[in-house]
Amino acid sequence: MMGSKHNSSGNRTRPLSIFVIIGLCCFFYLLGAWQKSGFGKGDGIALEITRQTDCSIFMDLNFEAHHNVVEIIQPYTPKAKVFKPCDIRYRDYTPCQEQDRAMKFPRENMIYRERHCPPDDEKLHCLIPAPKGYATPFPWPKSRDYAHYANVPYKSLTVEKAVQNWVQFQGDVFKFPGGGTMFPQGADAYIDELASVIPIADGSVRTALDTGCGVASWGAYLLKKNVLAMSFAPRDNHEAQVQFALERGVPAVIGVLGSIHLPYPSRAFDMAQCSRCLIPWTANDGMYLMEVDRVLRPGGYWILSGPPINWKTYYQTWKRSKEDVMAEQRKIEELAELLCWEKKYEKGDIAIWRKKVNAKSCRRKSANICESMDADDVWYKKMDTCITPFPEVTSADEVAGGELKKFPARLFAVPPRIAKGSIEGVTTESYQEDNKLWRKRLDVYKRINGLIGTTRYRNVMEMNAGLGGFAAALESRKSWVMNVVPTIAKDTLGVIYERGLIGIYHNWCEGFSTYPRTYDLIHASGVFSLYQNTCQLEDILLEMDRILRPEGSVILRDEVDVLNKVKKIAGGMRWNTKLIDHEDGPLVPEKILVAFKQYWVGGSGNSTSNDE
Repeated sequence: MMGSKHNSSGNRTRPLSIFVIIGLCCFFYLLGAWQKSGFGKGDGIALEITRQTDCSIFMDLNFEAHHNVVEIIQPYTPKAKVFKPCDIRYRDYTPCQEQDRAMKFPRENMIYRERHCPPDDEKLHCLIPAPKGYATPFPWPKSRDYAHYANVPYKSLTVEKAVQNWVQFQGDVFKFPGGGTMFPQGADAYIDELASVIPIADGSVRTALDTGCGVASWGAYLLKKNVLAMSFAPRDNHEAQVQFALERGVPAVIGVLGSIHLPYPSRAFDMAQCSRCLIPWTANDGMYLMEVDRVLRPGGYWILSGPPINWKTYYQTWKRSKEDVMAEQRKIEELAELLCWEKKYEKGDIAIWRKKVNAKSCRRKSANICESMDADDVWYKKMDTCITPFPEVTSADEVAGGELKKFPARLFAVPPRIAKGSIEGVTTESYQEDNKLWRKRLDVYKRINGLIGTTRYRNVMEMNAGLGGFAAALESRKSWVMNVVPTIAKDTLGVIYERGLIGIYHNWCEGFSTYPRTYDLIHASGVFSLYQNTCQLEDILLEMDRILRPEGSVILRDEVDVLNKVKKIAGGMRWNTKLIDHEDGPLVPEKILVAFKQYWVGGSGNSTSNDE
């Protein structure tokens, strides 16, 4: 009986033990799962450490930090080609505007001053040297008034234009008093007179064109009014005038009104001027004035100061007859009426016309209207003696092409070309998303290089501007951006001007219309993918090096395989480079290449590099 009782008790304890063991297993399993889920103490400590981590911005240019350097493992390849310095005589080389080549072309209609680029077998494959003593330009706004003589060592204008106060030589610097041929007492007073007629101060006028700009003092002083002027002048006997402009930190390009269209879209500028620019406005049946009309926005202003305005006072000084200058002014008045321009002002040496806002408000007689369907298709296209038609409107007070907001609201407002669906594949929503994307990317760039957004980088080049998102995100009075729309890319330059930014059409297989050492920062998104089957990447990089200032910076954004080729070429160009992950992580095939151009000058081995 006792034995039987004992066995019965043992049988009861076995199931209980099993339940206890199962219960403990379940408890520890759930405990582990709870901690792993993100609510355990260990994860709380990790979160606290994350909160306390200091993600500081590095302010130097050593390119170390926020993003991982991408190490691409490849089979062994020969060492990168090393590019030697060009001879010092090429220090101011401008590939497509060289004097020797220019003299082979006709002088008629200034054809010889237009772009004439070297064939592939004549391109230089060396690095353009800086002159001895080259120094970083003065920061803006001091650079508006002063430039280092060593950077642009040409004194001819200080003698030739001494009375007109263009430029003076003092010690080892040039001083720019702000004068011009038609405003020897200074650009401020001249601009104030214009502002009595043109709404320059309230943001209505933002983009301007200066034809035959000299040293660009008009554009330099308009910047005080937050007006961006695109200035151009030929490379001629007025030595280095555009080079002086860019050294001052003022937008300018080498260019001329000749036989081909200006490289700007229709309806680009709110205001244009000729200040004794010596352009023969009545020649070729008014073709040059018709080209200004093409790029002038409906409701925009044209200023003429100089011959033949005020001819009664100056005709003897100009060594011309009364009949000659009187006939020239009469012809300009007739052309202006044909273009639907209304004269608003004439006093002293200045006359101002305003373009009508649409064709309905225009009472012109029969005119030769251009038949081309695309007024923006202008790269290397010959000008015709015809008038670009206004875009259609539905009412007499509607602005042809669309009304623009005043700047700065205009910068992020939806541009009329997008609102009207004129840019294929771009909608209001995609435009706004593009703006958000570039604000995010600019924040990343500033973490990579803390000098972006400061006066250290005054002249900025955007090689593939798209909708202008990079320039809009960077917009500040500390810098300006030359927005380049490649001729083989989607044409968005009209949108860029509608935003109140400036830019130009260009083919990167050729030299850009500027002097060496004229940009502090170059940005390019997708340029090398765009051109990799069109021309040599080496040629594009050598052109970038030509226009980049010593100790300037480059930011390239492209597919990793393309950037790997670029990095190899740049390794032989005295650039320090780093390849960095995309801001969204290492799995994104697009990467960022950042570069810093070493300081070196012609005739020496001087360099910021330690490996010389």
